[in-house]
Amino acid sequence: MTNKIVFENVSKSYGNFKALDDINLEIPEGMFGLLGPNGAGKTTFMKILVTLLDPSKGKVLINGHDAANDKMDVRNIIGFLPQEFSIYPQLTAYEFLEYIAGLNGIKDKSKITKALEQVNLLDVKNKKVGGFSGGMKRRLGIAQAILKEPKILIVDEPTAGLDPEERIRFRTLLVELSQKRSVILSTHIVEDISSTCENIAFIVRGSMKYIGSTDVFINKAKGKVREFVVRDTRDLSAIKLKYRIISLRRFSDHTLVRVVGDYSSEDGGKEVEPNLEEAYVYFMHEDDPDV
Repeated sequence: MTNKIVFENVSKSYGNFKALDDINLEIPEGMFGLLGPNGAGKTTFMKILVTLLDPSKGKVLINGHDAANDKMDVRNIIGFLPQEFSIYPQLTAYEFLEYIAGLNGIKDKSKITKALEQVNLLDVKNKKVGGFSGGMKRRLGIAQAILKEPKILIVDEPTAGLDPEERIRFRTLLVELSQKRSVILSTHIVEDISSTCENIAFIVRGSMKYIGSTDVFINKAKGKVREFVVRDTRDLSAIKLKYRIISLRRFSDHTLVRVVGDYSSEDGGKEVEPNLEEAYVYFMHEDDPDV
């Protein structure tokens, strides 16, 4: 059976503050990225998806189950790694998963071994998790999320605070896990999305500004990214006033400045192909992005 996740006119309000505003979205199988800045509404979105919050309006259907009314049915097919993941440092990796298995009524101990193997922690199963690196702890978090072999895996800001090598290892793990299930990755780290997800939803201030492929999203910023060779600091000041600077690379006799924004042919510089980060920045700071 193909997994199907549908948001129908979903809004969530806290008093007068609207965290989500009329979200309509269908999430396909494979890796799907939810991209947006901190405070955009991503965590609220995820909590509704995993039945920790009910929408103020609208409904979420997960494989035909209403997330607000059929909570146990939904929880049985979802694995979740939240942004804040607690461990018991005095337990070994195996003991920790054994504890989680007991809470979920899982009696087959082979599932613990399988989960540890999938996240490449089997060789340290008897080591106390208090001594694990940040990346190892996040992989242990994935192991607890896949213990019950969920059809849908949801991870919230999974690589925050990890070093580059651990981030790469973790992203690779998520892609591998998406071969047999839907994996939804929520993050503000653009590189995590560009390295893993073919389809994304871009959320800003509780509203979906874009839903579709990463390639199309990037293409919508075409013509908005330029590169300048700057030899005079006064020229750099002028560029700062007109554009949003993405990067500066200093050389012995010049500075290479990459910028995002609307420009005219008189502005100079050289138009360059945008990447996902530059598309993200461009549409983040548009009052009404045409996406």
